[in-house]
Amino acid sequence: MLINYLFIFGLGFLLSLLSVPMLKRFSLRRRIFVKQGIPLLGGLGIGLAFACSCAIGFLFFNCLTQKVWGIILSSMIMLIFGFIDDWKELPIHKKFLVEIIATTCLILFGVRTNIVYLGQALNIIITFIWVIGITNAINHLDVMDGVASGISLVAGVSFFIISLLVNDIQVQIISVSLIGAIFGFLVYNFPPARIYMGNAGSHFLGFILAAVALSISYANLGKETALLSPLLILGFPIFDTAFLIVVRTAQGKSALRKSDDHLALRFMKLGYSKKKTLLLMLILSVFFSFAGVLLSQVSNVFGVFIIVFMVIVSLVLVKKMGFANNV
Repeated sequence: MLINYLFIFGLGFLLSLLSVPMLKRFSLRRRIFVKQGIPLLGGLGIGLAFACSCAIGFLFFNCLTQKVWGIILSSMIMLIFGFIDDWKELPIHKKFLVEIIATTCLILFGVRTNIVYLGQALNIIITFIWVIGITNAINHLDVMDGVASGISLVAGVSFFIISLLVNDIQVQIISVSLIGAIFGFLVYNFPPARIYMGNAGSHFLGFILAAVALSISYANLGKETALLSPLLILGFPIFDTAFLIVVRTAQGKSALRKSDDHLALRFMKLGYSKKKTLLLMLILSVFFSFAGVLLSQVSNVFGVFIIVFMVIVSLVLVKKMGFANNV
């Protein structure tokens, strides 16, 4: 079994490693999809490498299901939309419209929250909020070399670990394909970046991570706190977005307006280099993700302790980083 997953990972890694520089040369030669001299087509390389390795993986294991089709097809919608957005930036309302369409596709294929205490309508509403929220959270992280891709890699590994613990073969294949594709891209995106993922990559990664999170069964009726595992695994992107919204609202700014108050940029204002900032962001992401994986395995009592502890850590981080803009 391990050899099979190493093969899928290696395939995704190799396809990404080969396709990304090809797309880079194409972008520079044609002088399209370039921002500040850096090509934006890395996300397309990630998506294509993922799709190919994922398809071969499911053919090999012969376990392709309706939900898997939903995840792959709807994530491809986001990849294509992001590609168009990189070519000609779309207004915010059109971006949300595409995200709603892709999420609707996901739900129609049966991928949504299934919290037994809630009705179908409320579960669907939560699914929309979750998928669109995580998609944009990963997109907001893409402000510095390696941050969005690195944090997505950490989340992908975490979901792969949980899928092994619950023996979910479908999520295992999707996760390991995604991990390989991101690794291949990171070779070129690590500071100083030679290629960016663009909106195609950040929207694709955010969407597929949100979808994968919905596909795993975390808890039975006796372990309700485990339902919050995906919130912690993706807790750092959520924290980063919530931090931006709170800070911008307090300053009377629009939460959707671009500015230089992201956590990564605040670390740099504190004097950290790009590489050290990336390392700090990844450490925090691993910390949140580890707590999420742990939460899926412990009792409700220990689960409550983990949740309270992470809330305290988040508040301390808010207080510390809130002063960074004045440095």
